[in-house]
Amino acid sequence: MMMDLFYNKIVRKIWVMLLCFVFSTNVALANNVIKDIRTGQQPDGVRLVIDGSSKFDYDAFLLDNPNRLVIDVKNATLKGKPKIAKNKLVSEVRFGELNNVKGKRIVFVLNGNANIKKKFILEPNANQKNWRLVIDLNTTSSGIVTTSTANNNGPRVKAKKVVVLDPGHGGKDPGAIGRSYRTYEKNITLSMGKELKRMLEAKGYKVYLTRSTDIFIPLRRRVQIARGHHADLFISIHADSTVNRKAQGFSIYTLSETASDKEAEALAERENKADIIDGMDFSDNSPEINDVLISLSQNDSRNKSSKFATYVVNEVKRNVKMVNNAHKFAGFAVLKAPDVPSVLLELGYLSNYTEEKQLRQPWYRKRIAEHMVKAVDRYFKDPEVSI
Repeated sequence: MMMDLFYNKIVRKIWVMLLCFVFSTNVALANNVIKDIRTGQQPDGVRLVIDGSSKFDYDAFLLDNPNRLVIDVKNATLKGKPKIAKNKLVSEVRFGELNNVKGKRIVFVLNGNANIKKKFILEPNANQKNWRLVIDLNTTSSGIVTTSTANNNGPRVKAKKVVVLDPGHGGKDPGAIGRSYRTYEKNITLSMGKELKRMLEAKGYKVYLTRSTDIFIPLRRRVQIARGHHADLFISIHADSTVNRKAQGFSIYTLSETASDKEAEALAERENKADIIDGMDFSDNSPEINDVLISLSQNDSRNKSSKFATYVVNEVKRNVKMVNNAHKFAGFAVLKAPDVPSVLLELGYLSNYTEEKQLRQPWYRKRIAEHMVKAVDRYFKDPEVSI
């Protein structure tokens, strides 16, 4: 009886804590009043500052035809109609309502092309009473991009996303070795990575390689490199091998749900939680809340990874032999970044005479790369993939 009373008491306490947490969060978001909007001219662009009564829940993105910066502030109201000074870049400011959630849409009509140099939130302090959303815009000479300036050819995508390519193995780790030509997997993956990097950069993406030479990099370090570059997409490149010499075909792996759940549990137990999701400080949260936050982030990344894998399969199968059920699931360590959509490619089987010979040829690797670039384009144009 005493144990039942104790148990019920603990359960009630947990429910009260959760309700308080949810209620306080919702109140904070619902009561955000936009008090002021300011613009300031800078040498290379404009700084936009929005003052609010509480922390911002927002989306910010660029559109063209005409050029606009759109800021959706969720769960917010607007105090009056702020008078905003126009400048060389901003010609007009419009206000509207959000359709799906309570909030305000602020549209800055731009005189020319621009990119979002940086955006951040400032908390209240001794010198300021309000929360502040700060967005710095840079002017550019060609197409609208959101993370950096365009390359010499001009971007062909509206949002310049960051893609990190991971050529598998390297250095002391040769990976699989071909049976007919003694081809090292590490050399095939590096060649493929460089070819894909060249093609993606030509389309306007910002691309990094985890390795550009024949060096060994631990698996976890590869994930850290991707997260260090704030990658929007991580692609690990490999070539398969098996005792069955007849086995052939391209395949792509994403993280399995079981592996993701175990990884979320392991991540939550680590001490450096402040660096798990976009630099958020989890030190004041309970372990239970941290588990939820990490799990939500992993679920989002896993869903996006699967979406990208679907695009890859649909593109590559047009001109490259695939294995049956080419989208597979596994717990590869390089797929376990909680906040970066990640896939692992198996280009083909080095244990198969035909595919080993093909993978050694630049024209064949270029063929795969062309399909991969199309898949990347389709993925980032998907409206369900956040800007």
